[in-house]
Amino acid sequence: QVQLVESGGGLVQAGGSLRLSCVASGRIDLIESMAWYRQAPGSQRELVARITRSGSTNYAESVKGRFTISSARDNVKNTVFLRMNSLKPEDTAVYYCKATTYFNTDWGQGTQVTVSS
Repeated sequence: QVQLVESGGGLVQAGGSLRLSCVASGRIDLIESMAWYRQAPGSQRELVARITRSGSTNYAESVKGRFTISSARDNVKNTVFLRMNSLKPEDTAVYYCKATTYFNTDWGQGTQVTVSS
């Protein structure tokens, strides 16, 4: 099992930047990929960005060119970052980190991102 702890959310003005972090611990050797999802009020949770064990990435069309996902790993933890630039009010949501292992998926508790116009 993998434990996930997110941080870095907050309130920012439109056009600003934030960096989210997600620290994965536990059986990080089983992680195939990690991803950021987001869920706005009244909307379904949607994929924002994903990074695989090999470093391949993919992004939602709405964030391409503005958001960058990256990761850093050591023997005891795997940290995934989401750098968010040129933020828009429509980026406002709770952002969740997800780890996909060979056996299941684990979710973080979420971090709120609010972009004011």
